[in-house]
Amino acid sequence: MKKLEIIIQPEKLEALKAILDASNVSGIMISNIMGYGTQKGYTQMYRGTKYTVNLLPKVKVETVVTEEIVEAIISKVTEQITTGN
Repeated sequence: MKKLEIIIQPEKLEALKAILDASNVSGIMISNIMGYGTQKGYTQMYRGTKYTVNLLPKVKVETVVTEEIVEAIISKVTEQITTGN
């Protein structure tokens, strides 16, 4: 058995769930997390004040699968869900 931890953008969650359902994964745990990678956040104006949002919303999906399907799931996720950045 292997534990997979997949961190994705929130809008990619339905696509990930479809991949996991097609691979017969029986259970997942979803957590809302905050973080940043190469994008480093963004700057906004609010009531005349400029502020920087450093942490962006992410979704962490955890599941435990058999060793036989780990590589198949990883390859499907990297093909279909990767944003290219």
